[in-house]
Amino acid sequence: MKRVLFVCHGNICRSPMAESIFKHLIETRGLSAQFTVSSAAVSREELGNPVYPAANRELERRGLPRSTHRAWQLSPSDYDAYDYFLCMDKSNLKRMNSIFSGDPEGKLHLLLSFTEHPREIEDPWYTGRFSKVYDDIWEGCTAFLSRIGGI
Repeated sequence: MKRVLFVCHGNICRSPMAESIFKHLIETRGLSAQFTVSSAAVSREELGNPVYPAANRELERRGLPRSTHRAWQLSPSDYDAYDYFLCMDKSNLKRMNSIFSGDPEGKLHLLLSFTEHPREIEDPWYTGRFSKVYDDIWEGCTAFLSRIGGI
């Protein structure tokens, strides 16, 4: 069983979108039983809040179901609960390192580090570019799944 946690700042836009996209990818490939997938925040700002409506609209527009996820924050104990922590930007990566007091097992990664063009995923909360973010997340999830042998 591979345990994957997608991480962003507030856990209401990018990381729940990534969770939904990744679940779709593994489901369509018949791999759901091989994974545990969730998403979390590095901040406390949105704790308990639902997925941002524009993020859910983008998921629906692309043929995926609306997410019913509620934001929660990483804690130090989560390090042992997951095999991969896939975040959206360098700020998330820095905050994860702080929460976990380091990354001795090399579990923390930028999601797009698995692609041919590693980069950060912008925060659509500020840019409003949910379609671009969806495309970037799809690219990252597909590359990650390929890298770990799921395609």
